[in-house]
Amino acid sequence: MSRIHAELLGQLRIKDFSIDAGLAVDARLVRSASSPLSKDKLEKVREDREKKEQEGIGKPAKFSRDVESDWTVKNDNLVYGMKEHTSIDIKSGLVLSTVISRASEHDTNYFQYVVIKSMHTRKMPPKVYADKGYHGQANWEFLHINDMADGIMRKDERNAKLTELEIERNKMISTVRYKIEQYFGVTALHQGASRARFTTLAREGWDRICQVIAFNIKRSYLSGLRQTAHAAVS
Repeated sequence: MSRIHAELLGQLRIKDFSIDAGLAVDARLVRSASSPLSKDKLEKVREDREKKEQEGIGKPAKFSRDVESDWTVKNDNLVYGMKEHTSIDIKSGLVLSTVISRASEHDTNYFQYVVIKSMHTRKMPPKVYADKGYHGQANWEFLHINDMADGIMRKDERNAKLTELEIERNKMISTVRYKIEQYFGVTALHQGASRARFTTLAREGWDRICQVIAFNIKRSYLSGLRQTAHAAVS
């Protein structure tokens, strides 16, 4: 499915859709497909499942309980689920990569991996945009070493508040990042993407790539219709 996704992006590029104008990176929580368990019960189910898989003979055991998700806190509320790490092209709005992890994984841990997976041409992204969750020396150095401009929003440090210039810079970055929020919003509304459909990271990751392919096809189709209509009016 990853190869099909890359092939689709290559074909859209031939039709003048941008896939290397620059990146916006972000992540969203995806609630688990099954009812959550407490940490103690979750650990016991994981141990029992591993034991059955190791001792299993013949057909593999089937499990409906999600034990690969875990707990995190969002807006002071506990959430049990996964996290989708995504990037989009800032010009076309096409989704370039998507990766699924456990919900407790910090966004910044996947920044470099997502950026690398977003490269579908030999051209390096000229600039990478991200919110304050990706603020950090490791990500700044990664962009600098690879000659990509830093579009990561700044946040207050323990001993230093944001300057007026940094606040204005953050506002500018927000105006560029809106397309990735569109992807999250549209797929949550029309594809139920705020909740997982499968109970393992591998299967949910496969499903997310399918959703991305569908999203990119629809976005490019609608964009083509708008261009045709504009040309007719002109």
